[in-house]
Amino acid sequence: MALSDSDRDPDPDRSGSAAAPVSPAPRSPRSRFARLWRIATSPFYRYRHAKLIHGVRVGLAMLVSILATTGIDIPNGVWASVTLLVVIGGLQHQGNIRKKAAERAAGTLLGATIGLGLIIQQHLIGSLPLTYVLMSLIAGVCSWYAIGKAGYLALLTAITMVIVAGHGHNAIDVGLWRTANVLIGIVIALAFSFALPLYATYSWRYLLADNLRECARIYTRMVGGGAVGAALSAEEQTRTFLRLGTRLVQLRALIPSVAKEIDVPQSMLDDIQRLHRSMLSALEMMTTGTLTHVDAAARAAFAQQCGPQWHRVRGVLLGSARALRFAGATRFRMPEAPPAPVTVAGTPIDPATNLPADPQPDLPADLQGPYWLGLRLAEQVEQLRALLAQTERHWNIDAHTKPPASPQ
Repeated sequence: MALSDSDRDPDPDRSGSAAAPVSPAPRSPRSRFARLWRIATSPFYRYRHAKLIHGVRVGLAMLVSILATTGIDIPNGVWASVTLLVVIGGLQHQGNIRKKAAERAAGTLLGATIGLGLIIQQHLIGSLPLTYVLMSLIAGVCSWYAIGKAGYLALLTAITMVIVAGHGHNAIDVGLWRTANVLIGIVIALAFSFALPLYATYSWRYLLADNLRECARIYTRMVGGGAVGAALSAEEQTRTFLRLGTRLVQLRALIPSVAKEIDVPQSMLDDIQRLHRSMLSALEMMTTGTLTHVDAAARAAFAQQCGPQWHRVRGVLLGSARALRFAGATRFRMPEAPPAPVTVAGTPIDPATNLPADPQPDLPADLQGPYWLGLRLAEQVEQLRALLAQTERHWNIDAHTKPPASPQ
């Protein structure tokens, strides 16, 4: 039976789409490659998969060294691969690469020169005992300097000397070929070290952001009122501060590399680390002190007394964490310092910290300590915010336009 005009769908596009949904157009190979490239070059992806990227990079470098030496039949080509592993096997961050590039070259050239000198003196004098004594003395001197600032240079000098000279009985041509292989390994290692670099700054930012976010959660649990104001159990407290302490130790190890990558004095990063450590200590004291043993009414009174301070501290911690985590996004920047009011509820305010200068809390005696500890924590959080804002244009390395330093 034929359909009347009123029975037909007045919107043919809608009826057609309902009958046969349009599938999305297949992604072109170029767009898929661009998407993979964006993922591979994403700072957070490189941070999460740093071990995988480093392993793939070293594996590809090893393959290139094998093809470069075995493919054209270079004698003693295995030493190029050995040198490659010595140079970049355990090296990840760009700050380390920048620091040790000169040490690699100097140590390799010095060791190769010493090794060739040992071979020449062995051929001229012909005394193996003398060669053994000289090699032992040189190894001892290198070990002396290996415990210190020039340790990497001294270690590479000794290793390259043994690679080139063996135990002193190698022929001159063998020593020269081994020297050439060592240099080939160095060149390949340096080339792959700078391919898809792994910056310590990214690890430092993301680890610090994780800790600040967790500090905000703990602070809210301890100071916030209502449902959020619940003390941590002993087991939860142990797990939480174990995570925080592990990240704190990792951050300390990254500071030298970060200072070189972003051209910031290491003393300033040490100040950030010190404030970070003090904040964790204050939070741990709050989670183990009197505040965890009082009743619900006392906790509610404490939360009411700390209300303005709680919102400010929590906001600064979360805002700083977002700025560190999403530094490349223009809408996430370090929180600005708020205008300091003259008084709050009749209490004078310290302009330096934006906190009560002489607080007189209406709290029981056993809660005076946690209240004062909370004030000191708020002061430390504000100091940390100021330092991070001051250095933002340095650690925000993935922003297209560097933001100006926040006025202090």
